[in-house]
Amino acid sequence: MKEKELVVLLGPKKYLVEVGSRTLHTEYGMIDLSKLKRKKYGDILKTHTGQEFIVVKPNLVDILSKKARRIPQVVLPRDAALILAYTGVPTNSLIVDVGSGSGFLCIFLAYYCSRGRVVTYERDPKFVKVTMKNIALTGLKNIKVKEKDILTGIDEKNVDLITLDMKDAEKVVENAYKSLKPGGWLAVYSPHIEQVKLVVNEMKRHNFGEIRIIENILREWQSKYDYTRPRSLGIMHTGWITLGRKVSLLNKEQKIE
Repeated sequence: MKEKELVVLLGPKKYLVEVGSRTLHTEYGMIDLSKLKRKKYGDILKTHTGQEFIVVKPNLVDILSKKARRIPQVVLPRDAALILAYTGVPTNSLIVDVGSGSGFLCIFLAYYCSRGRVVTYERDPKFVKVTMKNIALTGLKNIKVKEKDILTGIDEKNVDLITLDMKDAEKVVENAYKSLKPGGWLAVYSPHIEQVKLVVNEMKRHNFGEIRIIENILREWQSKYDYTRPRSLGIMHTGWITLGRKVSLLNKEQKIE
């Protein structure tokens, strides 16, 4: 393995580490990370007390949860996965992501639509830098970052999916409709229900169909000390996702259920 390569050590706990000369101190003993240079994926690395860890290649969730930098609130993988599940966009899709933030959503979409292309818009230079650094961590090559205010327009046409995670998202709905291909999807992530109402009204006004408002509430359970119960801590509610699909209706006053 190469110097500074990211690897995961799986054992009683998970550690995302860089191959190097330092020593990792854990509750299970010290791990000499220089020994990773002589290891390959699937090998065992032991602490000085003899606790075994298996060396594995990190996946996207490992990198996002343990290594990527967060500045604003991010769209978590569980919500990003819900967008893919409801829209069913193919792996070769053209996707426009608006409001890069720390880049979590555009990275997730680019990873799973690996044969496609993701263009992400962000107007704040500070967020652009963080997004680009996080993209570099993943090694993904199918993401283009644009430092631009989306309210001035969307450059791409015939887009399969547009995601909005931004203030005043309702102001982008009309341009999103124009940029989507027939049957393309708009997905808006909203931190408060007032924005959801504004977005839905705009979607109806601009002839989006299959409009859905979904909330992803997740509760993990724990099993230890000979009993099983829900975890006391954790984020259950994250935000709302509003979905709509571009339909070509001749009558703009037609009601959409």
